Amino acid sequence: MNDIEMLALDYPLSEGAIGSGIATLDSLSGGPPSTDLTELFPEARSAVVFAVPLDQRFIDPFLNKTDRLSHERDNIRANNIAAGIAVGLADYLRQKGIKSTPISPNKVYRPAELKKGLMLPDISLRYLAVAAGVGHFGLSGNVITKDHGAGVILGAVVTAADFSATEPLPVEENYCDRCGLCLASCASGFMHEREDQRVTLGGREYTYSKRRNQLRCQFVCGGFSGLHQSGKWSSWSPGRWAVPESDENILSALMPGFKAYYQWPEIEGGQYHVMMKKKLLLTCGNCQLVCMPDKNERLRRHRLLVRSGVVVQRTDGRLEALPAEEARMYIEMLEPERKALYGA
Repeated sequence: MNDIEMLALDYPLSEGAIGSGIATLDSLSGGPPSTDLTELFPEARSAVVFAVPLDQRFIDPFLNKTDRLSHERDNIRANNIAAGIAVGLADYLRQKGIKSTPISPNKVYRPAELKKGLMLPDISLRYLAVAAGVGHFGLSGNVITKDHGAGVILGAVVTAADFSATEPLPVEENYCDRCGLCLASCASGFMHEREDQRVTLGGREYTYSKRRNQLRCQFVCGGFSGLHQSGKWSSWSPGRWAVPESDENILSALMPGFKAYYQWPEIEGGQYHVMMKKKLLLTCGNCQLVCMPDKNERLRRHRLLVRSGVVVQRTDGRLEALPAEEARMYIEMLEPERKALYGA
């Protein structure tokens, strides 16, 4: 590697990232459309990709429903750090005469897909990170790392430089044993329990759980609904809108919850989103948060989640987790108009 390549890799690490690597047109060849770096500009040849860790201290309180806001604020912080690192590195490289564009960690989508209500990025940071050796794919399709599990936010800079690709991580170092706790932590059924998705990047094949209709994730991770089909636990969303078994019915099921969301009482937190006129609260991400290298830790976190109860919203907007039966009785006692706002 030459000096500028080494600096490009070290830059994110010096700014708080916990891993960095380089993906190139060759190391991404054969991948989905979202691996085409030239989508950003025709001269693109490589991408510097990195991971910023979430603060593990806030994950337990989020999973056991005692503190939502701290993890939400930390998630926003990590995304902003990743975005800032990308902007800083892109500016540095541009001033060195290398055309470069930072990639937003989140909430920037292909215009054509956005018009259809789908949130698909121009460039998928997951694919870049795996190709560059920043992490592995877990069963969920999330990128997992040896120290922080899936608890990372990814960032990247696409450049016109002919940088050398860093090697993907050895397959044998991937801690994912397909335990399925990521799938069991999802109330939307977004990840297929039996079918796999296969992708090829640079001649290497990778496998993770096949994704179902993306609107499933938007339904629950968007916060419009969150009750697990067992009825015993929920995400941080007070919504009770049923997630249909068939993908064909997902849009018609989502729309009432989407509209009702605007009438829920306001609470502290949230962030603006291009598809919303009201701030979105961080209510889920459970598949990411339960996944850690140590299986016993995964099991412990999953137990926290499924024993956390069911969230209801008080009239002042406050979210509170109650035992499942208490939550059911609370909902049953609501006035019909208010009860209908939550799909109950």
